[in-house]
Amino acid sequence: MRVRTQWVSKIYVTPTGTNHLLSAAYVLLFGLWALSNLVLIPVTFNLLATSLAIIYIGCHRSLQLRDKGAMSDEEQPETISKEDAYKFPLIGSCVLFGLYAAFKFFDKDWVNWLLAVYFSVIGAAMLTCTFEPPAGCVLRSPTLYGVGPFFLPLLGKVDLRFTQAELAAGAVAMALAGCWFKTKHWVLNNGFGIAFCIQGLERISLGSYKVGAILLTGLFFYDIFWVFGTEVMVTVAKSFDAPIKLLFPRALATATTKTQHSMLGLGDIVIPGIFIALLLRYDAERSAVSPRASPAAAFSKPFFHACFVAYGLGLGTTIFVMNFFKAAQPALLYLVPACLVSSAGTALVLKQFKALLAYDEVDEEEHKVEVDKEDKKNN
Repeated sequence: MRVRTQWVSKIYVTPTGTNHLLSAAYVLLFGLWALSNLVLIPVTFNLLATSLAIIYIGCHRSLQLRDKGAMSDEEQPETISKEDAYKFPLIGSCVLFGLYAAFKFFDKDWVNWLLAVYFSVIGAAMLTCTFEPPAGCVLRSPTLYGVGPFFLPLLGKVDLRFTQAELAAGAVAMALAGCWFKTKHWVLNNGFGIAFCIQGLERISLGSYKVGAILLTGLFFYDIFWVFGTEVMVTVAKSFDAPIKLLFPRALATATTKTQHSMLGLGDIVIPGIFIALLLRYDAERSAVSPRASPAAAFSKPFFHACFVAYGLGLGTTIFVMNFFKAAQPALLYLVPACLVSSAGTALVLKQFKALLAYDEVDEEEHKVEVDKEDKKNN
């Protein structure tokens, strides 16, 4: 990765220590996911622990974004530009109000059926990406099965060749997607939601601290307006029967009642999460960690730890205020200041504020070439 700061010619090192907390986060996350269907776990603990474990795992998996040279064209990260950050709240508002109008003026069952089909396909793809790495540890054959690559109008290059690990992961993912589509069980919903979050955190880059600050600030006002100013956000969240939220049982099902849930939108995990992931990659660059080092490598992470703890405190504050006032709360109202203040405060304490503002994961010349290529392809 090339960075337009004092690290351009830096010599990287590979840490020898291992971050055992990453393994613990995997155990905690999937343990809570499995146990939630069997025993009633306190909602506050379940929500906080699940969210923090997802962010911890996703952020560390995002360290692979630093090694762009090892990625194929299809694997290159999605980078949010400054223009995208400015537009995001407006686009999000249009989508949110469109969903609200759909539920208001059309049959809710049909709308949810169409959305379920869409999320089943997307969910199967996300779960395949999530299951493929562990499957590859067992099925190591590099042999490709299928047809391709070939070109299709509008779609461009299509490659339908898969390894044994990808086929196995895809079969399991499609089976789970089919079960969720038929039952809409909340445990499967959370499985898809966890996969969406982790894949988003490890694949999306904000590019720079400035872009992250712009995005968070815009969504701060977006969340406040749509939760406090209108009924739109709450109505869509309650009507939308799709894995765009994590569900946490408040009371398990009985012979006469259904399971009662508290919920947390995936955006309240992914949006702050990609900002925290950027800070972790900044920490890795500060420590001259090799871009090809393991995600479980141990190194100094002051920016990540400060923002990670601040996120937990912000989410805890959201839960407290929600329970105190017995009303839905815009989580970003508390999470955005927590992330921005903690990161800026850490930079000031370490006297690295200018370096943090200068940090940029996108090489301008490289970006210009890619844009020119894309323009030529579209023309």
